[in-house]
Amino acid sequence: MAFLVSPGVQVKEIDLTNVVPSTATTVGAMAGGFAWGPAEVVTTVSSESELVETFGKPDASTFESVLTAAQFLSYGSALKVVRAVGTAARNATASGTGILAKNDDHFSTLSPAAGDWVMARHPGKIGNAVTVEVATQAASWTSSAFWKIWTQSAPGTSAGAAAVGGSLDEIHVVVRDFTGEITGTAGTVLEVFDYLSQASDVKSTDGTSIYYKDFINANSKWIRIGNHPAALTNAGSSATSQAFTQVAVFFANISGGIDANTPTVGETTAQYAKFADAETMDVNLVFQANTGFSAADNITLSNYITALCAARKDAVAFVSPERAATVNAAAPATTVATWRTACTSTSYGFADSGSLYVYDKYNDVYRWIGAGGSTAGLTANADLVADAWFSPAGFTRGNVRNVTKLAWNPNQAERDALYNTGVNPIVTFPGSGTVLFGDKTLQSKPSAFDRINVRRLFIVLEKSVSTASKASLFEFNDEFTRAQFRNMVEPFLRDVKGRRGITDFKVVCDGTNNTGAIIDTNKFVADIYVKPARSINYITLNFIATRTGVEFSEIAGGN
Repeated sequence: MAFLVSPGVQVKEIDLTNVVPSTATTVGAMAGGFAWGPAEVVTTVSSESELVETFGKPDASTFESVLTAAQFLSYGSALKVVRAVGTAARNATASGTGILAKNDDHFSTLSPAAGDWVMARHPGKIGNAVTVEVATQAASWTSSAFWKIWTQSAPGTSAGAAAVGGSLDEIHVVVRDFTGEITGTAGTVLEVFDYLSQASDVKSTDGTSIYYKDFINANSKWIRIGNHPAALTNAGSSATSQAFTQVAVFFANISGGIDANTPTVGETTAQYAKFADAETMDVNLVFQANTGFSAADNITLSNYITALCAARKDAVAFVSPERAATVNAAAPATTVATWRTACTSTSYGFADSGSLYVYDKYNDVYRWIGAGGSTAGLTANADLVADAWFSPAGFTRGNVRNVTKLAWNPNQAERDALYNTGVNPIVTFPGSGTVLFGDKTLQSKPSAFDRINVRRLFIVLEKSVSTASKASLFEFNDEFTRAQFRNMVEPFLRDVKGRRGITDFKVVCDGTNNTGAIIDTNKFVADIYVKPARSINYITLNFIATRTGVEFSEIAGGN
């Protein structure tokens, strides 16, 4: 601090209000195949309707990804999704040859062919249904009932812009569902972009660029403007145009879109890898969205997800046996046991017992899907109705939603065998519905961490306290800093204790564990002891009959 050299008043402000912050515990994450939407980037959705609007309705190739994500969103409201696509995927283009533009960043690196002035925004055959119409002349607008419905006046000259090619620079653009593939009705208008400019320097009154290429590429859900050459042939006539200035209406169907929506296990794990960095990607519940792989590939995917969460140390992976292990399987107990044996032992993994039969309302059919989205969703719901350290299992918080039937409904003996290995049974009880009936992690070693509520308790404690501890970096390792740390952490732990997460705790951060040797190496040590609360897994009820004249105090003690 600066020292005064003459009389005066120096004001300093010292902030000692550091607290342990709350951390998110209900953010889901998954990667899978979808019919539409940005590929190989993380996209956040908050509802099933937003999911379908962004990534398309389920079909024969994508139903498990869509419906598994929808299952999670029936419990939670924050899901990060990555669309995986195969190398054969293509966006539809004006030339019909197709081009792969996975997402905005990928598109910025491409050089579309001369004829591909317009293309579908995302890969997939859905793009083949799109048609684009551009109005450039007042005469056409005046004589067209169609344009008058969707725009208020004819295109003219943008304010402050010179005419392009000696003609009017303003254009109207309409994007339509030409075949009805998207909306169910051919010709339905999907988007309207009116009063855009062909001049690259034109801006709206609020400073936003209305250059048609920039504006459409930033705002359209269905198309991109690619390479717009000097001369184009109008699909509606034999005329050519310099940009859009020579013809009244420019019309283009796009085609060449190709689906590649059944990614391999390698392509799928590559997209799950986008959740690997805990510092930049805040997720908590990572679930498997595809159990249609072979047994070997399913094991590869399950172990990849659990290893990812174990490396992050702040998330839990929810995995399921391959669909064929339980759907119409002759010996599901054996196949699920084989799958579990190949799964890695870790407290950051949570396994269920099989597939769910759910209704696909978009196609009016029933589908088999893995239960990972549901078990992750139940865990998110436990956070919302209680806390992260409450078990998601049982009749209070473990009722599985939207399930018609189970591929395998294990009996008591089968449940005993499953639970002994760390597989959590999903069971349908008459009159009680379908219930998650276990809360074990995949950790084989018996300890407190073989229960998901304890694992998630420690995730919350570790993440919250470590975030708060960053305030101590570059401070002096003296008693003042250590006392400040204790005064920050202890109220947080008392709050967790009051919310039934722990039964007791102790924070040691003093000279006993911050010795001179520790201080001289620029380190700071705090030992935080906690006694986690345990969930009840076994209940014993003893009913004892006595003679009429016996006093209960004589046999049970007390009053």
